[in-house]
Amino acid sequence: MTFAALQPLADRAALFVALRQEALSAAADALGEHRWDADMAAGTLTFTANDDPSKQFVARAHLIATIAPGPRSLLWAWAHPNGDPQGVAAQLHAYGAEHGIAELTNSEVPFPEGAGDDDWIAQAAHTIGGVAVELTGRSPYYSAPVGNGTRAVFLLDAPLAPLTVADAVVALPRVLAGADLPDARTAVWDLARLAGWTLTWTDEAFSGASVSDTTGTATFRFDEQARISGIESTLHPQG
Repeated sequence: MTFAALQPLADRAALFVALRQEALSAAADALGEHRWDADMAAGTLTFTANDDPSKQFVARAHLIATIAPGPRSLLWAWAHPNGDPQGVAAQLHAYGAEHGIAELTNSEVPFPEGAGDDDWIAQAAHTIGGVAVELTGRSPYYSAPVGNGTRAVFLLDAPLAPLTVADAVVALPRVLAGADLPDARTAVWDLARLAGWTLTWTDEAFSGASVSDTTGTATFRFDEQARISGIESTLHPQG
């Protein structure tokens, strides 16, 4: 557990986030061995192929937070010297103010007792990335090591195709194999919301959910523990 009050927000978006992070990884991996560079003045994050600097993947980057072992705290971008008080991170502050979540409205959030090693900070960055996607609708995010154990979390406006049902059906077996979904029903509902799909529950017991867009339909089945037990799909030919 990282920041306990924020984890439910990240959990809600977990399925959508996993699919979007896989798409980002695929785009970066297409460059081969590569490096990343952040230009805070330009507001960009650039992935560049090591063997051909002309091959790049450039995204608009919005700083959300930094997580630092020195002060043992998270600092939100709206209060960060390199952040924008009116930037995308301000949407998280607004949500926190509306719903009474101090961890979103306090400019600096201390680590829980006993936390703060490299693995914990890396996981905390993923939690913050998930929260940011959930509350802003933007995706994917990038967790960047910026020196001395500190990580910066950016939301990206990246040149990635919108997530379709057809794309999700292909990727979901891989994604679900490594996903931790404390509430799979909610994660599927939120996947449809964030992706802009239509969702219909199959019955009043919520034992299944069908999601659809122009590329097809996928029906998720849930077992008695509300875990995803199967996915059936009907896809439309794409011209």
